[in-house]
Amino acid sequence: MDTTCILGRVTDIPSSPSTQVLEQRLRTARIVNVVLAVVAVFLLIVVLARPTGGGAGGARPAAAPNTATPGPEATPTSVALRDPDDPLAIGPVDAPVVLVEWADLRCPYCALFTNRTMPALLKEYVDTGRVRYEFRDVSFFGEQSTNAAVAVRAAAEQGRFREYLAAAYAAAPEKGHPDLPRKKLIGFARTAGVPDLARFERDLDRADLRKAVEQSTRDAQSLGITSVPFFVAGDRAVPGAQPVEVFRQLLDDRLAAAGTR
Repeated sequence: MDTTCILGRVTDIPSSPSTQVLEQRLRTARIVNVVLAVVAVFLLIVVLARPTGGGAGGARPAAAPNTATPGPEATPTSVALRDPDDPLAIGPVDAPVVLVEWADLRCPYCALFTNRTMPALLKEYVDTGRVRYEFRDVSFFGEQSTNAAVAVRAAAEQGRFREYLAAAYAAAPEKGHPDLPRKKLIGFARTAGVPDLARFERDLDRADLRKAVEQSTRDAQSLGITSVPFFVAGDRAVPGAQPVEVFRQLLDDRLAAAGTR
């Protein structure tokens, strides 16, 4: 049984069919994108090989198809961003494997993963440079979820993402959604060693950070993710706060597929 928080309530659920659907979408998109890339290269070669013709009305080489901008029904090859400026990520941008997590700071099972499982994964995979961890915030449990996600982003901008996440989840109850008023969010920043607390407090009211959280939540839902924590590595998806052995198997398999261990 998977322990997962589902949009406004906490429950124990079996593996969701949406997990298989998302995995299939990731695999299908990877194949489609490879085919499109091959076609684009072929067409470009044909275009470059054509004579341009003389005179004022000479033909111009046609532009290669734009495969970088998928249509509205397309699915990205990977949900990993690999953005070197992403403050919500840990590990080298060129790591062979990226583990993406969607989480809500008011989800007790997200706290369970961060407190019990994440330290081992960071030590064994991320800190050794083999895996990059990317965090996606979602607001599934009301206004306090949004405020907490804004606080994470504010701390991350001051280089304390990892520390803030640990401080917030360390204070989480074993069951139920924690109450996270502004005073607690500031207290977590103090515990995490956020250097400029006055700036942090101002950033809690930033509209751009709030909009980023709202967009991240919409993006997750558009992928069919309605429960947290939720994880993707390559074209494999894992729902729930699974035991550390499940994540070791997942990451070892993905590393092997990438040609490294």
